[in-house]
Amino acid sequence: QLQASGGGLVQAGGSLRLSCAASERTFSSYSVGWFRQAPGKEREFVAAISWSGGLPFYESSVKGRFTISRDNAKNTVYLQMNSLKPEDTAVYYCATSPSRDGLGIEGLYGYWGQGTQVTVSS
Repeated sequence: QLQASGGGLVQAGGSLRLSCAASERTFSSYSVGWFRQAPGKEREFVAAISWSGGLPFYESSVKGRFTISRDNAKNTVYLQMNSLKPEDTAVYYCATSPSRDGLGIEGLYGYWGQGTQVTVSS
């Protein structure tokens, strides 16, 4: 089971840290991605990290502002979001994938957690 948390309301320019916690010990064997869905829009890729913690991968609009990391000892992946913008407002989801490559492709993710709402006010 995946549990996403850490969302909230923040002003533009502020920061939030999202967490994605898993209950399974095999979590460390999976790559993890963050996706987001804004109202009226398709769900889109945000960031991903491979099972080893290497190869972090970001969508271009968040590169340099967001940082994905993982602590396999805690079965948790984090998404540090800095310099938030109103266009970052969305429900954020984490998901796992057995793949190491192509982590921007939503279809490679087989298990999804519930979302956490991030709202950035201008």
